[in-house]
Amino acid sequence: MKINTHLLLALIVLISSAGFSSTVVSDINSNKSKRHLTDSRNLVDKTLKRSQTRGGIVYKHYCSACHGQTGTGNPRRAKLYGKDQLVIKPNTAEWYEKITRYGGEAVQRSPLMPVWQDELSEEQIADVTKYLTVLSDPVRRGKTVFQTNCILCHGVKADGRGRASVLYNPRPSDLTRSDKNEDYKRLIVTNGGAAMGRSEIMPVWGEQLTSQEIEDVVKFLGTIVVKNE
Repeated sequence: MKINTHLLLALIVLISSAGFSSTVVSDINSNKSKRHLTDSRNLVDKTLKRSQTRGGIVYKHYCSACHGQTGTGNPRRAKLYGKDQLVIKPNTAEWYEKITRYGGEAVQRSPLMPVWQDELSEEQIADVTKYLTVLSDPVRRGKTVFQTNCILCHGVKADGRGRASVLYNPRPSDLTRSDKNEDYKRLIVTNGGAAMGRSEIMPVWGEQLTSQEIEDVVKFLGTIVVKNE
């Protein structure tokens, strides 16, 4: 039986094209899946960071009076309750959520720890639980301080492009390019820009932030500097 050469070549091209097309489609779908996964992870990260930032505010207003700003206990309250009762030790998010919601007795701790579920919203409980998981890290505490006080001018990325930056001349500093040491940053945050011969728009944060919050934000600022090549 004779084989039609032209027909055979056409079949080979058709089969090859089909295989190529299916490979291209597979690659496109794979790339879409990877982009979707990356976008999903970024969304989760942003949501977590926002929740921790809000949790820092909840902690400051409701918890720091007894537990102190870093979870090591407020010295004045420790005289009343005992320092060991006020120290927040490392634990799971589930444990933090339970003691916050139901009080100390729910986890065999001090009955003086209130039942917060009647005063805090579900969102506040979820947020402060997330914040408690990073409470022992000064850099993460400092990031919360930065995000709740500094981003309007210096921007979410600390690059000097906050929403209010266009109102000022000179613009707020790009803190990711700062060549200042910790002592300088501590002084300008505490005393404001004018005291350091810089912009008068930079507030005197020492009037609003505690010394611990200033220390924490200085630690955070030290982690975001991009080295010049």
